[in-house]
Amino acid sequence: MPRISAPSALLVLADGTAYQGRSFGMPGTAIGEVVFNTGMTGYQEVLTDPSYCGQLVTFTYPELGNTGVTSEDEESSRPQIKGAIARNICLEPSNWRSQQSLPDYLAAHGIPGIYGIDTRALTRKLRSAGAMNGAISTEILDPVQLHELVLKAPAMEGLNLTQVVTTPERYEWSEPSPESWEFMPERPNAAEDRAKFLVVAIDFGIKRNILRRLASYGCRVIVVPADTSAEAILQLNPDGIFLSNGPGDPAAVREGIATAQALIQTRTPMFGICLGHQLLGLSLGAQTFKLKFGHRGLNQPAGLEQQVEITSQNHGFAIDADSLGAIAVEVTHLNLNDRTIAGMRHKTLPLFSVQYHPEASPGPHDADYLFRQFVEAMEVHRNPSKV
Repeated sequence: MPRISAPSALLVLADGTAYQGRSFGMPGTAIGEVVFNTGMTGYQEVLTDPSYCGQLVTFTYPELGNTGVTSEDEESSRPQIKGAIARNICLEPSNWRSQQSLPDYLAAHGIPGIYGIDTRALTRKLRSAGAMNGAISTEILDPVQLHELVLKAPAMEGLNLTQVVTTPERYEWSEPSPESWEFMPERPNAAEDRAKFLVVAIDFGIKRNILRRLASYGCRVIVVPADTSAEAILQLNPDGIFLSNGPGDPAAVREGIATAQALIQTRTPMFGICLGHQLLGLSLGAQTFKLKFGHRGLNQPAGLEQQVEITSQNHGFAIDADSLGAIAVEVTHLNLNDRTIAGMRHKTLPLFSVQYHPEASPGPHDADYLFRQFVEAMEVHRNPSKV
């Protein structure tokens, strides 16, 4: 159990609701959109997922930090969240892979956290009122004063956060999933299949395990910044183009939408995940909208026609189904909790995308086949006579 001597901390929401708690991580003040994640495991992957940039993440599992942190489980180079919210935290982790405690890890990266609050009540508040801005502070313990700061913060709608998390320069990725992680009956990255196809991944906030899965399926991956032009991408002569996950409002990522529109004209196979799914939809003429509280967890059912996948999801926006009417796409998956679009593919072009994370980390592996589907599309594109 955490020591009761931990400094006081305060969480205030945009509607004025205040929660008194204790501090862990780095003391200070952090303002962002307050959301909740229902996963029972994988907190380190959540903390380091660039899609959570700009957010204060509430963990609904009642205790955080039991297994510590390890560099092997980082989905990017550092924690990307603005702050962490927990019911209880563990100061002394017990796991053979642990390299550091969670509070020390967050403190080392300047991330504040609050624990000791009723996260069930907070989650019910967000479910009923919707995700909203909030602030964690150890410096401002007056709810009225902290609330004034929250009201000055920009809303998530209209925010383009991809430039905050994208790579500053192009790099190549060749590391597949570690053998100890591999769950396929036959390891897909056999030596003869490695670097079979060149994939250009546009980094809007990409997770490392997406890159590992692409490499495991025989792809040589070149990762490029979010503002890379279509012309610069095509100069690399890719077999396929990947649109990555990422944070913020997809409609605000205008450069990414324009790039995708130009790349679609080349008929190069394209695969999008999460924000990449939304950007693909927008580039085809669809519209997106903000969900009330989003889908963030490891057990979200998605499917169609009596076929269900249990998926890892993390998004606060979705494609508007009513905007697909005049577009030559078909819906391949629905989120079976609220029937929002969770997957689509073009009827004539080699384009498809999903509103969830087939690479897991954390989460189930039901949808890993989508990476093979991407490889198959590249095989057809390279050798159309074999169709």
